[in-house]
Amino acid sequence: MQEIQKIAILGAGAMGSYFAGRFFDTAGFSTVLIAKGNRLDKLKTKGLVINEKSYAIPAIHPDEATSTVDLIIVALKHHHLKEAVQGLEKLVSDSTTIMSVMNGLESEEYIGSIYGMDKMLYTISVAIDAVRHGNQTTYTKPGKHYFGEAVNTRFSQRVLRVQKAFDRAGIVYEIPEDMIRMIWWKFMINVGMNQASAVMRAPYGVFQTSPYARGLMEALMKEVIALTDVMGVNLTNRDIEEWYQFLNVLSPQGTTSMLQDIEAGRKTEVEIFGGKVVELGNTHGVKTPANQTVLQIIQVLEQYPE
Repeated sequence: MQEIQKIAILGAGAMGSYFAGRFFDTAGFSTVLIAKGNRLDKLKTKGLVINEKSYAIPAIHPDEATSTVDLIIVALKHHHLKEAVQGLEKLVSDSTTIMSVMNGLESEEYIGSIYGMDKMLYTISVAIDAVRHGNQTTYTKPGKHYFGEAVNTRFSQRVLRVQKAFDRAGIVYEIPEDMIRMIWWKFMINVGMNQASAVMRAPYGVFQTSPYARGLMEALMKEVIALTDVMGVNLTNRDIEEWYQFLNVLSPQGTTSMLQDIEAGRKTEVEIFGGKVVELGNTHGVKTPANQTVLQIIQVLEQYPE
C-alpha cells in the first residue's frame, strides 16, 4: 500500500476539526471535509476556525468526489451516523483505511458492515479538551489517540501507514496490543466523566478537586467494570486510576462534549452511554442503579432544555 496522502474527514465538530487542522497544516497531505445538506453549506460559506486560525479546507458532498482517498476519519455524533455514513462509495477503494473516533462501542462494526471490516481500524481519543461553538473549535490539550487492529501483536500494513501519517502530522498516538480493551476503557471514561459532568454542569476542574464529583463519576464507571467482568474484557479499578493521569492535566475550565451539548440545547449521546450500560446490565444480570438514575436525569434535561 502507498503512503497516506488523501484524507477525508466526515464530521467537522470538535474532534473532526482537530484532525482536519492537523493534516491540512502538514505538507504532503490533501485534506477534504465531507458533509451533506445545511452542514455542507455552512462549511463552504464559513469554513472552520481552529484555535483562532481560519481554515479554508475544501468541503464536498460525497457524491461530488472525483477520486478515492487513502484515509477516512469519521467523527460524528452517534445519532448522525446512519444517515451521514451512507453514500461514501466514491471515496472508498480496497486500500482505503477508515477510522472512527466516535464514542460508544458500535461505530466500527456499523461502518464496517457497509464498507468492510477489513478497512476499519479501531480508534479512541482521550484527554483532548476541544470545545466547539458554531464553526469555531479551541483546544489547549491535543490529547492522545489510540488505534490499531483488534489485536496488535504485529502491526498490519494499515496500522503502519496510519502510524507514519500521524508521525508526519504531529499527532500523539499509541498502538495498544489489545485495542478492544481500550475501546471499553474509553467507554468507561465516557460513561463516568461525560454523564456526571452533564448532570452537575461541572467542568473538568470540579472533578480535579471535588471528592463528591469524583464519587459520582466513579460509581458510574464501576458499573461498566462490573459488566466487563461477565463479558470477558476485565477492566479493573486500576483503569479508573489511569484515567486520573489524563483528567488532572486537562484545563480546569474545559468541559465534556456531553455538557457542551446540554448547554447548547443539543441532543446528547446518552443512549450509547448510560442507555447502553442499562441495556447490557439487563442482558447480563448486572445491576446498574447509578446509570439508570443519571440516564433519566439527562433524558429530562434533553426534553426540557433551558
